[in-house]
Amino acid sequence: MRPIRILASLLLCAPCLLATACAGGEWVELAGKRYTVEIADTDAERARGLMFRDELGADRGMLFIHDQQAPQAYWMKNTRIPLDILYFDNDRKLVSQQRDVPPCSAGNRCPPYPSNAPARYVLELNAGNAARLKLEDGTQLRFGPGIPASGD
Repeated sequence: MRPIRILASLLLCAPCLLATACAGGEWVELAGKRYTVEIADTDAERARGLMFRDELGADRGMLFIHDQQAPQAYWMKNTRIPLDILYFDNDRKLVSQQRDVPPCSAGNRCPPYPSNAPARYVLELNAGNAARLKLEDGTQLRFGPGIPASGD
């Protein structure tokens, strides 16, 4: 009788566990470290980015997905937390890094932080992560199953 109760409990809990795993469960892996990411893949989401946030969890980030590979430049307008801005090409190889970018409250006078090469994906993490991971250009970004590998 006990195994039946355990099985019944597991079946009752399964939808809750799946909902938790599926809600905001997108992730990327970089240099062996996994980050849960928010996806910004529309113009409005990319424009807002991490503005007005007071913190970003230690293992969290935002992944910006552009429609095509091109030179990119990000800025920290209304961004309150220091970030590492990491640029990746179509093959998800790191092509440029802007480390320890400070917050900016100067509105439209905030400076841009450009990529040194065309990029398709941009990952923003808390400042210091790139140094801790000892990232080098060419490092591969791996997507979890919920993130489309390409919009082509």
